[in-house]
Amino acid sequence: QVQLVESGGGLVQPGGSLRLSCAASRSISSIFHTMGWYRQAPGKERELVATVTSGGSTNYADSLTGRFTISRDDAKNTVYLQMNNLKPEDTAVYYCNGRGILFQVWGQGTLVTVSS
Repeated sequence: QVQLVESGGGLVQPGGSLRLSCAASRSISSIFHTMGWYRQAPGKERELVATVTSGGSTNYADSLTGRFTISRDDAKNTVYLQMNNLKPEDTAVYYCNGRGILFQVWGQGTLVTVSS
């Protein structure tokens, strides 16, 4: 069983930056073909933020391109989400996701609050 643990969330002012981390308990390169970040704002459905494949290809939600950057460090079994120029509408619980051939794993989420 592999576990994903997110960290790095918190309270930040509009225009600020945060970097989220997702640490896996096992090798992400050997288990998951795609790692991703999703978010769920209060009263809304969970939505895609960004994904990165084992080959390094990235995909972003259209509205977030240019402000958010996903990356992975396979040696550390960790995926990152760099978030810049944060806006109040970015407030949400951010979840890490690992997708294998026949299964997927979710982290417990980390709360990001953007407020002055």
